[in-house]
Amino acid sequence: MNIKDLPMEERPMERILASGTKSLSNAELIAVIIRTGHREESAIGLSERILSSVDNGLRGLMNTSPEELMEIPGVGKSKACALAALGELVKRIGAPKTLERINVKCASEAASIFMDDLRFERKEHFKTLLLDAKGRIIYVDDVSTGELSMTPVHPREVFNTAVKKSAASLILVHNHPSGDPEPSMEDIALTERLVSVGKLMGIKVLDHIIIGDGEYYSFAGVGMIEN
Repeated sequence: MNIKDLPMEERPMERILASGTKSLSNAELIAVIIRTGHREESAIGLSERILSSVDNGLRGLMNTSPEELMEIPGVGKSKACALAALGELVKRIGAPKTLERINVKCASEAASIFMDDLRFERKEHFKTLLLDAKGRIIYVDDVSTGELSMTPVHPREVFNTAVKKSAASLILVHNHPSGDPEPSMEDIALTERLVSVGKLMGIKVLDHIIIGDGEYYSFAGVGMIEN
């Protein structure tokens, strides 16, 4: 059944006006964004098929490229770009306007900086948050991007920009595309190695934060990095 064939009070837009957006399912909300369906398929039907076509539902949709979306039958350039724009807006909403000179006092503050940007990523990204002697952010370095479950990181790549920016300390940050922030044995070994290198270089590694889906793991928070 097409949306126009539904009773007026059951149509998504009318329900938003009457009861608010929380009354709609994920597919119905997406239908409002893409507006039209495909041939004999309603916008809601197409939205349900879009959600079933991407890994991890909404979480995966937020990080699916327009080119990948256009591979789904019925999704053209306009719909793909609308959904991609929505994904980018979701990431930007939680991002601070500027990071420079923000004082980072705890793991939760550092995690909040990256949570919205990394929680939906399907590849592993490794970043460093570079701080001055007063604990203020001076730079965010995108160290590397890896595959689904592993990012190759060398100490040289981690500390190169830190030296150039005269950072006094840094915080390591990477995400787990699985959504589970629990560290792997490789994460633990890498952290120990980078902490040791930092001591030799006089650039203290304050923490290593792993971003999951709405949660994070702090090495310093569990005593695996001493400050």
